[in-house]
Amino acid sequence: MEASCLELALEGERLCKSGDFKAGVAFFEAAVQVGTEDLKTLSAIYSQLGNAYFYLKEYARALEYHKHDLLLARTIGDRMGEAKASGNLGNTLKVLGRFDEAVVCCQRHLDIAQEQGDKIGEARALYNIGNVYHAKGKQLSWNTAQDPGHLPPDVRETLRRASEFYERNLSLVKELGDRAAQGRAYGNLGNTHYLLGSFVEATTFHKERLAIAKEFGDKAAERRAYSNLGNAHIFLGRFDVAAEYYKKTLQLSRQLKDQAVEAQACYSLGNTYTLLQDYERAAEFHLRHLLIAQELADRVGEGRACWSLGNAYVSMGSPAQALTFAKKHLEISQEIGDRNGELTARMNVAQLQLALGRLTSPAAAEKPDLAGYEAQGARPKRTQRLSAETWDLLRLPLERSIPRAPSSDEECFFDLLSKFQSSRMDDQRCPLEEGQPGAAEATAASTLEERIAQPSLTASPQTEEFFDLIASSQSRRLDDQRASVGSLPGLRITHNNLGHLRGDGDPQEPGDEFFNMLIKCQSSRIDDQRCPPPDGLPRGPTMPDEDFFSLIQRVQAKRMDEQRVDLAGSPEQEAGGPAEPRQQCQPGTS
Repeated sequence: MEASCLELALEGERLCKSGDFKAGVAFFEAAVQVGTEDLKTLSAIYSQLGNAYFYLKEYARALEYHKHDLLLARTIGDRMGEAKASGNLGNTLKVLGRFDEAVVCCQRHLDIAQEQGDKIGEARALYNIGNVYHAKGKQLSWNTAQDPGHLPPDVRETLRRASEFYERNLSLVKELGDRAAQGRAYGNLGNTHYLLGSFVEATTFHKERLAIAKEFGDKAAERRAYSNLGNAHIFLGRFDVAAEYYKKTLQLSRQLKDQAVEAQACYSLGNTYTLLQDYERAAEFHLRHLLIAQELADRVGEGRACWSLGNAYVSMGSPAQALTFAKKHLEISQEIGDRNGELTARMNVAQLQLALGRLTSPAAAEKPDLAGYEAQGARPKRTQRLSAETWDLLRLPLERSIPRAPSSDEECFFDLLSKFQSSRMDDQRCPLEEGQPGAAEATAASTLEERIAQPSLTASPQTEEFFDLIASSQSRRLDDQRASVGSLPGLRITHNNLGHLRGDGDPQEPGDEFFNMLIKCQSSRIDDQRCPPPDGLPRGPTMPDEDFFSLIQRVQAKRMDEQRVDLAGSPEQEAGGPAEPRQQCQPGTS
């Protein structure tokens, strides 16, 4: 039976390492069902099961098994096991949005690593605490509508704390000579300074990250660095430089054969060329985005591409083509339940139909010749040019010309773009084991053999202080929900391990305040800890950021009256020629 449990667990570990986490979980669960009296083996199985469920994004199950691992590690006096289990709990709580609890767990990992002289564990804990503060600050920033670098004090302080822990991590991994870890630290420091509005500093860190990615031949990390450098240069007003970085992003995405990322790069290039007022090239890249979105059945991305293409064709004076894309945008918005997109599309369709009704040339009613485009770069064809009078009438709400000097347009664009990068921030983080998305520093568990072979370490007096601190945060004890060693799944208590197990009433071992705090006592505070992003549609795989358009729509809703164009045209405009265009957000951001 003992060999059977261990053999099942080893097969589960092998499957997880090969990337088949579902099958791996099945073997680990079977091992738990068989059970074992070997406490080290069981602790290792709990850790591996928690990690496997984490990778499968079944975070409640991950939390359950990491909790079991922590309880067992404390019970047998395994200090290093307790540290790793605390770190794993912290990472899981972070993705659940329970940031304050996550910090407590990650800090526990850090304290034990420092106590034991474990520099590698200390570096991982510092990195993970930085990640928790970074995620919290990023989530809090969704509730703000201020310019980059002008964040509320609580958000700025949270991000400052993230930067502080990343700096400490960077210093330590430099001391350890761990270049890969240095790359991760540089990337996350760049992300944090980006959110803080320190774009020059962000580019400095991302260039360091890029250099290390090239050093390791890590094309995926190199691609991410180029993308983030492009984003930062957009905020610096260096649109031409940003375009060059996005082109490198596009090139690498093709080398990696990642169509979704290729579409994202095209999307970014389309927006950048809009800022550069090169509308033909903007339309070219938005069309590439559209074709990939259609191929990947990404209706959200397809709708955004149609919106952007409609705007681009208006700027080029091609209303018939713009109308076709505006109608397609309307159709998709209705299909996916995008109410704001539907309202905008209806307004654009009405404006274009009115403008086309004024034109006398039959060519104005022609549909765009989509067969004339090639996915790899054919330029869009121009159709009939509009008169100055009709041009002014046709200006779509998001399609105003941009003065090259800094303007309110660019400030509005920057105000929006600073909040769009949420998914790219996590994308910067290289998992400890390549190819396993979602991994964090502490989730990388030792192999089963290593965990079983590690000697037990005795508890320290600091344990009581730690749990007393946690207990002070509770309003009351939940006596009926206490964790019990005897209730651990897969544990077969025999005379061989009974001496290693401490009873619940043993004064040497702290009570269950830690678990009550982690699992039970925070239920009333969960909503306070979660700052939801704006309501919006699910992110499509070809869209760089999940709330890009929903955020724009939220901000634009406040300015809807300013953006509306009088469909009939005022007598003053018609008599005096085209009016001066209002300053609005850039079309590429819509």
